[in-house]
Amino acid sequence: MKNYLKTTIYGIGVTMLLAQCTPQKTTETEETVVVEEVKTPSLTLIWETPATLETVESVLFDESTGKIYTSNIIGQDPLEKDGKGSISIIGTDGSIIEQDWVTGLNAPKGMAISNDHLYVTDIDELVEIDLESGEISNKWTVEGAQFLNDVAAHDGVVYFTDMNTGKVHSYQDGSISTVSEGHSSINGIAVANDGTIYGLDETGLKKWNADGSTTVVNSEVTGGDGLVILGNDNFIASRWVGEIWFVSPDGATKMLDTKAEESNTADIGYNPSEMVVYVPTFFKNKVAAYKLDY
Repeated sequence: MKNYLKTTIYGIGVTMLLAQCTPQKTTETEETVVVEEVKTPSLTLIWETPATLETVESVLFDESTGKIYTSNIIGQDPLEKDGKGSISIIGTDGSIIEQDWVTGLNAPKGMAISNDHLYVTDIDELVEIDLESGEISNKWTVEGAQFLNDVAAHDGVVYFTDMNTGKVHSYQDGSISTVSEGHSSINGIAVANDGTIYGLDETGLKKWNADGSTTVVNSEVTGGDGLVILGNDNFIASRWVGEIWFVSPDGATKMLDTKAEESNTADIGYNPSEMVVYVPTFFKNKVAAYKLDY
């Protein structure tokens, strides 16, 4: 009996010792790492207008009416004062609503809407057109201007560029002034909701600071033509040669390249509610509409 008890106590002791020395099995929770797929911005063609918009240079979408305006140089020379230039109106389905809405211009280019008027550059003039009647209500000759190009409007002020002189001008209350200069080959211009001005020149996409200086936001898209502000530091920029780029804080992505087709991509327009980019093809004489996905 004594030996049995001793043996039993010994066995219990060994068991407890082994239990203390044996590593305890633990349950580990594995974390699942989800790799979020990065979407590449893209453009998908949805329609094209008939090829009747001769040398179409710029497209402007009017959010208040749904109309799309195009400026047509009608000729090979963007600096020829021949009186052949025009403004057309097209629909959001690609139909031509009014081919000759405004006539008698020379080589119209960029456009913007402010205070119920359409403003368009025409070589060395800023032309004002009444939106309701389609009548030219005023013209201002810009002193020293050589190649007036893109236009943007914000809070009653109309901004426009001169590609040859490297200047940015403004119009307000019947007066034209120069607000910035020294921007080689500046073309596209756009103004954000907070009043920040952005432009495209040989250095790339730049923004104007409060003190009048500029900061290059992106140096990949140099020599750009049309510029659209999407918000959240995202932009669309076109190059006349046949390229459209998506620009973000992460860099620039080419979304469209039509150089092989010899189809230009001039001063683009944008429909924000439908996320549609309107591309004037210049010598192809039509506007192409692309759905933006980003």
